[in-house]
Amino acid sequence: MKRALEGLPSLRRLSAGLSLAAALLLVSLALTPSDRGAQRELALSALAQQAGFSPGDPVLIRIFKRESMLELWMRKDDRFELFATYPICFWSGRLGPKEREGDRQAPEGFYAFSRDELRIGGRHPRSINIGFPNSLDRAFGRTGSYILLHGGCTSSGCFAMTDPVMDEIYALAAAALQHGQDRIQVQIFPFRLTEANLALHASNKWHGFWRNLKAGYDAFETTRMPPSISVCHNAYAVTATQADTEPWRARPDACALEPPVAGASAAPLGTTQRLLARPRVASSRKAGAAAHRARPTARPTRLSAARSARITAAAGLKRIH
Repeated sequence: MKRALEGLPSLRRLSAGLSLAAALLLVSLALTPSDRGAQRELALSALAQQAGFSPGDPVLIRIFKRESMLELWMRKDDRFELFATYPICFWSGRLGPKEREGDRQAPEGFYAFSRDELRIGGRHPRSINIGFPNSLDRAFGRTGSYILLHGGCTSSGCFAMTDPVMDEIYALAAAALQHGQDRIQVQIFPFRLTEANLALHASNKWHGFWRNLKAGYDAFETTRMPPSISVCHNAYAVTATQADTEPWRARPDACALEPPVAGASAAPLGTTQRLLARPRVASSRKAGAAAHRARPTARPTRLSAARSARITAAAGLKRIH
């Protein structure tokens, strides 16, 4: 009897904790989808401000297929800085560009999307049409449609990010477009285009194409500003830009009037006070190492949707040291 009485306080605390959890669950269930969306936006806004950015700052997206990583960059002052790195839950096909409808191949190249390419509803609540095929793809007769960044963890030519990750990417992209950015550039690479990595693939049939992609890769690595990308003589032509300066033209004069595939558009800088912080990383060291060890021509290791969601949720407080 004495032991039973001694256990009553802990039982009361447990009962109170369960009651509180039940109450919070009921409140959560009572929220409408719009309420939950508003809460997500407030949480994301606080997260961005903590990292030294604001929702509405211009955005740029880079994708690396072999590493199964998506980088989201945002403009801070006179250049873009890395906001977060997200694991790609699944992409299909092999290294190399998409060539035809139905080949289940994820594309490579330079793309851009506007507000018209933001999609709500359907199988995945939020998704983004990246704009495949672009003019270079069409010049080579490449076909395909509805190549998306979307949630979930399955894909037949798109990039599947899981729903929690996609909610964050979508919200930041939508905010940038609503605050004046005309188009958001999406750069899709087979891997990080260093000379060492290219040398490893010197015999690959796409080596020349990847060497062409490297011009755009190098332009952003050097200036941290989105280059303007057009097409000239069936190849990408790059105009690297510095903030507040005239662009340096790397394309022949004969192609100077070609419309850009992916422009260097960025909204004016705001006046929001920003903090200095390091970018978030939404992937584990173990997952990153596994991606780097994957065979270049093989499909990447697929992360389960549940695991990817847990990684992303946990990464909210992580910082690169």
